[in-house]
Amino acid sequence: MAAPSLLNACQNRNVPESDTELSDGEIALELNINGQLQTLAIEPRVTLLDALRETLGLTGSKKGCDHGQCGACTVLIDNQRVYSCLTLAVMHDGKEITTIEGLANGDTLHPVQTAFIDNDGFQCGYCTPGQICASVALLDEVNNGAVSYVTPDLNSPPQLATLSEAEIKERLSGNLCRCSAYNGIVAAVQQVTGQTPPSPAASV
Repeated sequence: MAAPSLLNACQNRNVPESDTELSDGEIALELNINGQLQTLAIEPRVTLLDALRETLGLTGSKKGCDHGQCGACTVLIDNQRVYSCLTLAVMHDGKEITTIEGLANGDTLHPVQTAFIDNDGFQCGYCTPGQICASVALLDEVNNGAVSYVTPDLNSPPQLATLSEAEIKERLSGNLCRCSAYNGIVAAVQQVTGQTPPSPAASV
């Protein structure tokens, strides 16, 4: 949760009225975030990550490396995972953006969130929002028949019920965990696919 002063500053830069005066260099931008339309006053150079965190106060997406190397900032754009630190907010007008804050349905957690809790798929938790968003995208990709670098037969895409550990690890390789909670993360994905997760002591 952002500090009150940050939230107030964020709210002051929302521009719901179309005739709001903009500062030099700013544009009015409308984004569909977690099912809600948000109109912002930002400069075109602002990344989506900074718009989410600094303008809207959605601090679930984390700034780790800020260079697209760690995956802590992963969000979903039109159901595809994107490093929000590497893309500009202005590029996503009219697209559906989902952050970690938008996955749960009220008090009901997304199945992936529940699985991460059940399988201790985190330690410090800093990378967890990105890991969860990437895992949600992974499941959608497999459902849509996407193959990966380790898929044995490109003409036979893997199915969720038989998704191998190698497939899960490869498809989540863009999200790093400095605490090395990878065993729990893999187990969480397996639980959502309906498989029996391995022991937390399983090798990764």
